[in-house]
Amino acid sequence: MSQTTSEHRLIRAARRQPVDRPPVWIMRQAGRYMPEFRAIRSKVDFLTLCKTPDLAIEVSMQPVEHIGVDAAIIFSDILIPVEPMGMAVRFDDKGPHLDNPLRSVADIERLRVPVASETVPFLGEAISGLKRELAGRLPVIGFCGAPWTLAAYMVEGGGSKNYSHIKGLMYTDPAAFHRLMDKLADTLIDYLRLQIAAGADIVQIFESWGGYLSPRDYREFALPATKRIIAGVKDLGKPVILYMNGAGHVLADLADSGADVVGIDWRIELADAFAAVGDRVALQGNMDPCRLYGSPESIRAEVRRLASSVAGRPGHIFNLGHGILPDVPVAHAQAFVRAVQELADVVPV
Repeated sequence: MSQTTSEHRLIRAARRQPVDRPPVWIMRQAGRYMPEFRAIRSKVDFLTLCKTPDLAIEVSMQPVEHIGVDAAIIFSDILIPVEPMGMAVRFDDKGPHLDNPLRSVADIERLRVPVASETVPFLGEAISGLKRELAGRLPVIGFCGAPWTLAAYMVEGGGSKNYSHIKGLMYTDPAAFHRLMDKLADTLIDYLRLQIAAGADIVQIFESWGGYLSPRDYREFALPATKRIIAGVKDLGKPVILYMNGAGHVLADLADSGADVVGIDWRIELADAFAAVGDRVALQGNMDPCRLYGSPESIRAEVRRLASSVAGRPGHIFNLGHGILPDVPVAHAQAFVRAVQELADVVPV
C-alpha cells in the first residue's frame, strides 16, 4: 500500500501518533560495516563521497536495500558547513582534522556565515535525488551538528579528550564564545532549511560532545544556540530530532528545547528517560551499539526488553545509542532491524 510521507512510521512516531510498530533506523547506517560502502569508499576520498550527489545517494540507499531500515539518512558529515565558514577540513583514519583551529577573537570574526544554496548545493541535489529514488517509500532524514559540537571541533582542531581549548574560550571570553555560537546558529538554520526545501522529511541535530558539559554549562553555553536553530526551522513543519551523546543529566532541558524527539544513548534506562520527559517529546534510542556484537538471539532479546520498557507509550523510535561500529557483522544489523519489525505482532496500536 502506498503511503504519503506524513503516514510513515518515523514521522508518526516523531509526532507521538499511533504506529503499528516502532520505526527503526541506525545512526551511521551507511558506513564501513557494509561491504558495498567499502567498495565505493575504496575509490574516492571521504569528502568527495559527501560532495558527489550520485555517490551520496547510492550509499544512502544501501542500508535501505540491504538492512531494511525505515528511513534513509542522507550521507554527509556534520563538518560540511564548517568549510564554507572558512575552516580547512580534512579526514584520515583517525577522524577529522581542522588545521586552522580558532584560537583568537580575530579568528572568530573572520568566519563567514555562508549561504547554503551557494556553498553546498551538492547537498540539496543529493537530498532531492534521494527523495526521487525512494519515490515515497520511506522518509528522508537530513541533519546537522549542534553548534557546541561544531565549535568544539573548530576550536580544538579535531577530537579531544578533555575539550580544554573550547572550555577555556567559554570561561575566559564568553562574549567571543557566544559570537562563535551565533555564527554557527545562523549558518545551521540556513543549512537545515536548504535540506528541508530539497525534500528532507525530518531532520536531526547531532550534539555529539554535549555530554562533556555540566548541566549548568550546557544550559548556558550550548542549549541557547541549539534552541535558536530549532525555532529557526519550525515554520517549515518538519519534525526535529535532537540527539545528544551522554544526555542523561540534561534530559529535561532537551525536552524543553523545542525539538519533537530527543535521541538518547544507552547510559540511561529507556523507562527512566520516558519518566523524565513525560509527554513533551518522543524518544529515540537507545540500544548499546556493542549489543550488535552479540548473537542474533541476544539482539532480539534486547529489542524485546527495550520495547517492554516503553510500555506502550506513544513516540518511540528504535535506534542505537550512538553510531553503528565499523566491524559489526551486517547480519547482526539485519537481525536488529528484523527484531524491531517483529514487534508489529506484540506492540499495541
